[in-house]
Amino acid sequence: MGKYVYPAVFTKEDDGKYSIFFPDLEGCYTTGDNLSDALYMAEDVLAFTMYSLEKDKLPIPEPSENLAAEAGSFVNYIVCDTLEYQKMNNNKAIKKTLSIPEWLNEKAMEANLNFSQVLQEALKAKLGVY
Repeated sequence: MGKYVYPAVFTKEDDGKYSIFFPDLEGCYTTGDNLSDALYMAEDVLAFTMYSLEKDKLPIPEPSENLAAEAGSFVNYIVCDTLEYQKMNNNKAIKKTLSIPEWLNEKAMEANLNFSQVLQEALKAKLGVY
């Protein structure tokens, strides 16, 4: 998981909407109803694309520098964090079977602990993600 910055080309269409594409990333494009929406959508599609590349263990292309835009368009750098994207969009609970010593189970039950919550907290601490 990582943080990425890529240039995006924004073009204002005749209807006032924006089309956005990332020249360094094949198939990475989106639209927005206005500039604010376009910036939000650009970050979302960049995070989705980068997360997909990471998940599939595909090479991450180098971002272009000093990219020029054609008349009627402009270039803006978009930032994304694939770990944050994953936290927001991949929260489906999965069931894990594990074993702990009986004495530990009894102590945890007496303390009325939520095993799922404790495991999630411990995994986050161990992995350094919050």
